Amino acid sequence: MQEEDEGDGDGEEYYGRGASWNTQWFPKVTKPQKPGVELLLSGEFGRISAKTSNVKSERNLTRLLLNRVVQPRKTTLREEFTSDLIPNSNGTAVASYGANIYCGQFSKDSTFYYTCCQDFRLHIYDMTGPPTSYVRPIYAPSRRGGYMDHIAYDHETTLKVLKTIQGGSGRWTITDSHLSPDNERIIYSSISPTVYMTSTLDTSPEQIPIRFSDPPRRSARLAWGFDDDSFGIWSCRFSADGREVVAGGSGQIFVYDLLADRRTVRIRAHDDDVNSCCWADATSGNVLISASDDALLKVWDRRSLGASRKPSGVLVGHTEGITNVSAKGDGRYVISNGKDQALRLWDLRKMCTSEDLDNGANKVYRARGYDYRYGHYPKPKVSAHPKDCSVMTYRGHAVLRTLIRCHFSPAETTGSQYLYSGSADGKIHIWSLDGRVVQVLDRSQTLPMTYDPSAPEMEPLKGSRSTVCVRDVSWHSQEPVMMSAGWEGDRVGGSIVARHEWKGLLKTSLEDWVEKDHQERRDSVTRRRGDRIPGAFESDESFIY
Repeated sequence: MQEEDEGDGDGEEYYGRGASWNTQWFPKVTKPQKPGVELLLSGEFGRISAKTSNVKSERNLTRLLLNRVVQPRKTTLREEFTSDLIPNSNGTAVASYGANIYCGQFSKDSTFYYTCCQDFRLHIYDMTGPPTSYVRPIYAPSRRGGYMDHIAYDHETTLKVLKTIQGGSGRWTITDSHLSPDNERIIYSSISPTVYMTSTLDTSPEQIPIRFSDPPRRSARLAWGFDDDSFGIWSCRFSADGREVVAGGSGQIFVYDLLADRRTVRIRAHDDDVNSCCWADATSGNVLISASDDALLKVWDRRSLGASRKPSGVLVGHTEGITNVSAKGDGRYVISNGKDQALRLWDLRKMCTSEDLDNGANKVYRARGYDYRYGHYPKPKVSAHPKDCSVMTYRGHAVLRTLIRCHFSPAETTGSQYLYSGSADGKIHIWSLDGRVVQVLDRSQTLPMTYDPSAPEMEPLKGSRSTVCVRDVSWHSQEPVMMSAGWEGDRVGGSIVARHEWKGLLKTSLEDWVEKDHQERRDSVTRRRGDRIPGAFESDESFIY
């Protein structure tokens, strides 16, 4: 990827109203696919456990028999309500920017939501409370007779802003950012060999540079002031313990030890740009995954890098460059988005060996003249690489214009049994593991910021709809809520964050639905108590929700 790959996607000329992308090359999946069904039944996916720590275990036989009458249905916790619920509303705007958003994610515990933008600013929001009512800002005129500079008012939000950080120097845009596991630090990258780390707590945080390049050599200094080790970082991630950072770009991946303050790993991993990288396991930092424009994902085990610089395995299947890789966190499963319009699910136990690359696995099957930035995917030579080792393939979204991201659904509530991705056509796609699309959210139908995100779903507003490119989406770890970051096609250089909630069959809010269910239970118990024989034993226990 060249520097302009991200920048050229800003104008509507690249994905405007007249542009198109082709889905007719691939059949629509309407029935569960056998490999996906086997995954659902394998026991490796599904909600970890119900949070029933506050429900006492009942061992008294008399009480058990009584509860069959007193409690017509099993006591259900809020977490159990949300386990199978999927966000199903087209969303309401909760933040807008004058610049394009390149990353928008919840923190691990979902108490924070953070974004990074092309104007080199990072915004961190408090998600422990609901959005506030929107109040249109009033702009004071400047001394020169005009209005204040756009920097003062190009960020509007109904969320509680914890911090806005002005990033350090970089090239073109912030390409990625990531919050530490303890929510106290944030890192961000640009098209340069330096990642910056700063505090989320201090009022005037220091910008700490993390340099992934070699020390500059005077003899290698070039005319423009950069040495021959100058490159861009497209992806960066904290380790699970927050002590290391993995980064990727320009065909290389790196690991930096923050405690030792030095780079510990540098691998020339790919023949093209590394667009994304991640840790395979949420508990250890041994296995790394890199995804590149050479259409390959490679698996690296740090424990064996001393003996060989070859990857431990290769994931072959995409026919075009890969925009994003995301791990389930169990050291086994990862997913990737490709410019071949496919999201693929991989099992690291079924990867190809590095020797397979020498036997034809690295053969190129790209469509001639295809440039994903321009909103059109031509008929591919093949639907998948002949040596495809992926477990499942998911389609329907448009991986065009920018590096569209994909993720697993939260393990705490859904057991990662859903996959979801943004799309250049303004749709958010949610798939079941079995291959079917279970929900599509349309950002062109998103309500403006003046509406309440938790109110019952309204009819779409009439009038023309802008073209939206949804680059990133994040699913709340405890609630059926999503936040999507979309570029507004009609506003060059502008973007909007929308909040998508689960709303009931009649599109009522989750809180209303839960309260309605609880009230029905209370009414049922009251009716049963009224039918009892006079003098019968009554329980003073109340329901625990």
